[in-house]
Amino acid sequence: MSLQAKNPWTEESETNHLALAKPLPPDLLLIVFIHGFKGTDSSFAGFPERLRHMVSETVSNVVVESIVFPAYETKGELNAAVERFADWLTTLTVEREVANGAGGGAGKAKIVFCGHSMGGLVAADTLIGMVTSRPDKEAPLWPKIIACIAFDTPYFGLHPFVFKNSATKAFEYAQTARQVASSFGFFSKSSPPPAAAASSKAPALAITAPPASTSASAWSKWAVPAAYGVGGLLLSGAAAGAAYYKKDDLGLGYKWATDHMKYVGTLWDEEKLKKRVEKLVEIEKTMGVTFRDFYTLLPAKPPNRLDSCTFVVLPPISSPLHAHFLFAQNNIAESEIDAHTGMFEASTNDSYYGLGLETARIIREAVASSRGVVTDEPGPDNIQVRQQKVDDKASDENLVDV
Repeated sequence: MSLQAKNPWTEESETNHLALAKPLPPDLLLIVFIHGFKGTDSSFAGFPERLRHMVSETVSNVVVESIVFPAYETKGELNAAVERFADWLTTLTVEREVANGAGGGAGKAKIVFCGHSMGGLVAADTLIGMVTSRPDKEAPLWPKIIACIAFDTPYFGLHPFVFKNSATKAFEYAQTARQVASSFGFFSKSSPPPAAAASSKAPALAITAPPASTSASAWSKWAVPAAYGVGGLLLSGAAAGAAYYKKDDLGLGYKWATDHMKYVGTLWDEEKLKKRVEKLVEIEKTMGVTFRDFYTLLPAKPPNRLDSCTFVVLPPISSPLHAHFLFAQNNIAESEIDAHTGMFEASTNDSYYGLGLETARIIREAVASSRGVVTDEPGPDNIQVRQQKVDDKASDENLVDV
């Protein structure tokens, strides 16, 4: 009696059945938050944990961690902050991948950047640096960054109206700033301050760019003229920040601003700003790393605010870059700076919960894309409607040519 051999290709064995039934290890997803200019570990408040919970509940087979990059000095060259963050990120990724072996082992962690304000520039430059530093174009990206999401990051610079609106509020302590500046030795007896510095009228508009040179001497020469100018107080980006953050202690505020002007100086390099965004869009197209920037939008509020306004400058609506910029409308903030610094609190941003939902949706799509799954999950209807309506006069005024 002969025995008939089993055909392994036509008959399912118990071993094959068990192999097919074995679940895949969960993905390890690290959502990394990077604060902005003079931010701290608490700049994001409860937003990281809320986002972690939403992603964990709506994405299958994933272990999610929200991690805030420790507070860092926002002064000196931006590249120095990028290098510190990149070193910290690589160490963190190795540690988490080793600790979460069940999540796929080394090289399997997926990274999402969430940068607020200047933190978005740190995230962008880190991503670009890691992409361009690969040994060849076919080499995989490690750490495996799948999304770069920014919150009110001035990729095309700060809107001039921010300084116009802030100058009026800052004017009430402008004379104190002048006295502080004198005490720091910026004004000598033989070289009196500009005559306009003594003006008692609030300025209509005040903003200027620093000189091309970024040497220490150039910055020190620019610091004071940037604070005072024709028509009254002249605020630079850092000085405006000092006015807001240190309004209760202007002595520290002025010194604080001049110490950090070099860090924000990158916001005046229009060509570099444009190339950065173009590179981010290229990386999304070629490598699938999602790039989005949520910007705050204050609607018109007559009689104090006749047109809608933003904290950041935007690309033209006709530009292909514009699709990567999504707005989060804030109906309760009094100024662009209030909206900018209050993004992550429900008490200061009535779109806080919607912002979380939309951010979670973008992360879900990025995770699905990294798994080779194409999704077309619609955003909240109110966001889609509002996005279609951002074509009024005020929105046209905050655009740049690209």
